[in-house]
Amino acid sequence: MSQETTTYLADKFYTVRNQTLTLIEPLEQEDFVIQASSDVSPPKWHIAHTTWFFERMILQEYADTYQVFHPAYNYLFNSYYNSIDPYQPRHQRGMLSRPTVKDVIAYRKHVDQAVLTFLQEERDTSLQQKIEQLIEMGLQHEQQHQELILMDVKYNFFTNPLLPAYQTRQVERTETDHSLSLEFTRFEGGLVEIGHDGRGFAFDNESPVHKVWLEPFELGTRPVTNREFLAFIEAGGYEQSEYWLSDGFQVVKQQQWKAPLYWMKDQQGDWSIFTLNGVEPLQWDEPVCHVSFYEADAYSRWCGKRLPTEAEWEYVGRQVAQQGNFMEQGSFHPRSVSDADHAMHGMFGDVWEWTASAYAPYPKSRPLEGALGEYNAKFMCNQMVLRGGACVTPGNHIRATYRNFFPPDKRWQFSGFRLAGDL
Repeated sequence: MSQETTTYLADKFYTVRNQTLTLIEPLEQEDFVIQASSDVSPPKWHIAHTTWFFERMILQEYADTYQVFHPAYNYLFNSYYNSIDPYQPRHQRGMLSRPTVKDVIAYRKHVDQAVLTFLQEERDTSLQQKIEQLIEMGLQHEQQHQELILMDVKYNFFTNPLLPAYQTRQVERTETDHSLSLEFTRFEGGLVEIGHDGRGFAFDNESPVHKVWLEPFELGTRPVTNREFLAFIEAGGYEQSEYWLSDGFQVVKQQQWKAPLYWMKDQQGDWSIFTLNGVEPLQWDEPVCHVSFYEADAYSRWCGKRLPTEAEWEYVGRQVAQQGNFMEQGSFHPRSVSDADHAMHGMFGDVWEWTASAYAPYPKSRPLEGALGEYNAKFMCNQMVLRGGACVTPGNHIRATYRNFFPPDKRWQFSGFRLAGDL
């Protein structure tokens, strides 16, 4: 491995790994074990699992002199890799009082030192390239878990009657009488290419480049806001089955949804929202967030529009500067859309945007070989695609081709949407 590449990877490894530690600094010891739902994981598990990835996928496979930190960690901190070993059931991750947080931090230090030492070793060219790719994969994987830490802590804290704040940072917000007007930009469509071209890092589910036919369509110049979604609520949208997919309306009745997750209404009829900065008045100009695919789809039908396909979204996203409100801004909350910095506002950052596309493989796509083939491909069923990143996504982790995915009923992730229509 060239010295330049070694230095780059070592610097990036140090930066990403330390960013995770920065995210857990506001937490108390008691916060690290909480798992309020099977959808979320305790912070302690996240920081251990991201360490396990480097240990199991790289050090145990390729570093001949590496000594495993603890043999039981292969069971405790494997996430879902059936081809490797059995693992602790997901819904039982919050039952692990031991190893302690102190033990897990020691585990991270042990693995970090081993990885950095391993990077300095000489090896043949083909193995060099493989190691480089695995290190990059591990760092991208850790950035995904940085977002998950913030998502999961928010949900864990919301289930606490004290509604504690993760941070007390003052976030400057400007509320206006009216949001930036919702307009639609027209696109002629035609035969276009989507997918990652292989330059730079991408996950296997983003490739290969392939052609897609797009009928002429229009796309909203900004995401749907809280103000607009409130109109849906006040019009009885959650009670009118004609706007909902059958499965969605069943979930609405079972879960008794009346509003997006984290919205709260007091006895005077005033709305507030739970954020990582604590409970705050609901800001009407901010993108609606923490809605499921079902809610996004129902709202779209209610106002005579639809959700964009992921091909439509990517086609437009490639034409937009990749800038926005990401994790680095530190607010961990969507920003107001009352001011536009470009024609297609907020396509990157703020909220992940639901699309109308089911998560499925691209034509001629091939999963990675070995255990990493389980990373994405085996989840290509009963999930919907989201695009663009959110206010808890690292800014250098996202790209126009990035495909996030969640089941259609999930809404603890920072998910919103923008409208599309046919011409």
